[in-house]
Amino acid sequence: MIRGLLLKSFLESWVTTVLLACALMGIEAILAYALPTFLQQFSPQLLQLEFFRSIIQALLGTDVGDMLSPDALHAIAWAHPVVLTILWAHAIVFFTRLPAGEIDRGTIDVFLGLPVSRWRAYACDLAVFLTSGLVVISLGLLGCFLGGLAVGPENRPRPQHILLVVVNLYCLYLAVGGLSALVSSLSENRGRAVALVFGMLVASFLLNFLAQLWPPAARVAFLSLMNYHQPLLVLREAGSGIWPLADMTVLTLTAAFTWTAGGVCFARRDICTC
Repeated sequence: MIRGLLLKSFLESWVTTVLLACALMGIEAILAYALPTFLQQFSPQLLQLEFFRSIIQALLGTDVGDMLSPDALHAIAWAHPVVLTILWAHAIVFFTRLPAGEIDRGTIDVFLGLPVSRWRAYACDLAVFLTSGLVVISLGLLGCFLGGLAVGPENRPRPQHILLVVVNLYCLYLAVGGLSALVSSLSENRGRAVALVFGMLVASFLLNFLAQLWPPAARVAFLSLMNYHQPLLVLREAGSGIWPLADMTVLTLTAAFTWTAGGVCFARRDICTC
């Protein structure tokens, strides 16, 4: 039965996983080529503009200095809103399938009639989620290196440094998945669950963005998940062999807490399909 649940989760999610993984690979390849090619030659002039400098600082979470270094360019590729949206989309679409999606389709009676506990079904979904997330991010990493082949060696990302950024990003992905699982476990309509989680993530992104520009927002920036994903700081410290352990710990604990809370709610809630 466990094998059947794993297969069910895989069959229901593999198309979304492949499409979003290919999209992420393409976006990362484009950014790895376009950012060094077009931005670096204009960066001294652009950074003289206070508005542009503020936007880049808000996007990366720290000051970039007077020149867009290769590290800053590579950081933009992993903090770009399109990249984040692709990962959010995968986590939200995957984890709102159960139970909100099943209730919405009217198939929850059949699903709960299977000779398996809710916790086991929930854990099977988590196992497929963890694996599919690795596939999506790995293809994104592949796209980053493929795009880097089209630029000079001095502008290519260093694999050991980018790996730290990707691991941190995977922890963020897990936290978003946990949040989606918690909201889904309390919902009966998948559309509303998707909208709620996406709205929370957009608010989190905006809070982290405003924290770089507005002191009152900076005081509550710790509430934003994006506050714990700052690729430029990771890349700057990677040369010293420093891992972003504090950020990764916060994101992983958030993922563990929200996933566990979602599992408890799903296991104990009374689901009425009348």
